[in-house]
Amino acid sequence: MSEGFVTASLLFCIGAMTIVGSLNAGLAGDNKMLFTKSVLDFVSSIMLSVSLGIGVLCSAAFVLVFQGAIVLLAQFIAPILTDSAIAEMTCAGSIMIIGLSLNILGLTKLKTANMLPALVVVPIVCYIFSILPFNI
Repeated sequence: MSEGFVTASLLFCIGAMTIVGSLNAGLAGDNKMLFTKSVLDFVSSIMLSVSLGIGVLCSAAFVLVFQGAIVLLAQFIAPILTDSAIAEMTCAGSIMIIGLSLNILGLTKLKTANMLPALVVVPIVCYIFSILPFNI
């Protein structure tokens, strides 16, 4: 059950559509991207639940809290999330998805949940570099 929960939670929360869609919903009230993502996640969850069990269903609560927090905090985190920060978060999320897919295929046993702090650290580092008086 825990493997299904962790796998589904990571898969549904680390993509670019999660961050950008939640920010669009929080800042502009545009929910189209989140609706599209929910359809894609529904299809993925059906496929995952066949092999990983009921834990995939339990991840829905975590996804609700995660995306809801981004929607509610969008006004506060919008200045930090510049285009470059979103691009770097997308890159970090893509690397995590690659690791997650290798785990699902049984090729590796990477602990992708340990990579989650990258999604918080990357925008902060991008913001710090943006206020520095020199370019790196």
